[in-house]
Amino acid sequence: MWDEPSPPNPPPRVWRDWVLVGVLVPVAVLEGLLRPDLPWRAVSVIVTVGLVPTLLWRRTRPLPMVAIAFATTSLAPLLTGGDSAETYTMTYLLILVYSLFRWGSGRGVTLGLTIMIVAVSLSLLFGRLTPGDMVGAFAVMFSAIALGGALRYRARARTRELDQIKLLEREQLARDLHDTVAHHVSAMAIRAQAGLATSESRPNAATDALRVIEVEAARALDEMRAMVRILRRDQPADLAPGRRVTDLEQLASRGRSGPAVDVEISGDLDSLPPSVEAAIYRLAQESVTNAQRHARHATRIEVRVTADDTSVHLRVSDDGDGSPIRPAAPPGYGLIGMIERADLLGGTCEAGPNPDRGWTVTAVLPRSGAAT
Repeated sequence: MWDEPSPPNPPPRVWRDWVLVGVLVPVAVLEGLLRPDLPWRAVSVIVTVGLVPTLLWRRTRPLPMVAIAFATTSLAPLLTGGDSAETYTMTYLLILVYSLFRWGSGRGVTLGLTIMIVAVSLSLLFGRLTPGDMVGAFAVMFSAIALGGALRYRARARTRELDQIKLLEREQLARDLHDTVAHHVSAMAIRAQAGLATSESRPNAATDALRVIEVEAARALDEMRAMVRILRRDQPADLAPGRRVTDLEQLASRGRSGPAVDVEISGDLDSLPPSVEAAIYRLAQESVTNAQRHARHATRIEVRVTADDTSVHLRVSDDGDGSPIRPAAPPGYGLIGMIERADLLGGTCEAGPNPDRGWTVTAVLPRSGAAT
């Protein structure tokens, strides 16, 4: 546990943090004014208000914030003659405890837990807590600890699952590119054999064979470079072998058991790399599947593929009332895979609701299919 690292990318301060601080400060002041049994009113309010800003750094600096909070509450009785200077509002300190076990490193968690146990034990030693109060304090504190640990474990489990999915996708993609490279190498070998066999009767055959070999070798090198880049990346994409852009016409339907799917393909689609064609097909297939499953009251799904000299454009939209993936919800594995697949090939993929109704997925992939 001592060597366990902190969870990556803790969320920075957001508007909710400022709202929480803005609410707690006046609440603490009101408690100081309206609570008749509050001892050392001024000191209690100052301590409570003074510790509120620690909430702003609870994710990025959880251990220092916990240390400041518990040290302050332990030393405050020195100013009150041994009386407690705590308010009901100070229950927000449980948020610091939760944040330490959710976002802290193993070393920070160990030191923070030690600080908390020492602080509570000193309160019992100096008579500010009874044994019964101490049991209650530990019960509440460990409830916050359990919540932080549970959410930390849940986030880690999801990360492991994503990593496993990406690992399988990388393996599949490497096999696909290996097949493509093998095809080019086989073509070079066949042309070389044909050139050698006809070189005596047709002197120009060797020259023609060398031209073909040059083209195939260039394509093979491009695919091999792409394979190396893919295997070095942490975010592979899922590209199914054997699929072409023209296979999208199989997705078209008349809507007998669901929304009608209309497919339109235009532009120059010749000489596209197999990886780009497979990616376009998989992106369109995933988008259509999402629309069929999640677009409420949808009557039509449009799939549009256009190509120009530099890139291939895909647009999939529906006219449903709902969206396949809610904006407020974390993206599912399908959308994550789509974005990674496009990014891997040097392109982009975006998904979002339309201004009026429905949902649209747009993707742009370079014709070269080179990963960036």
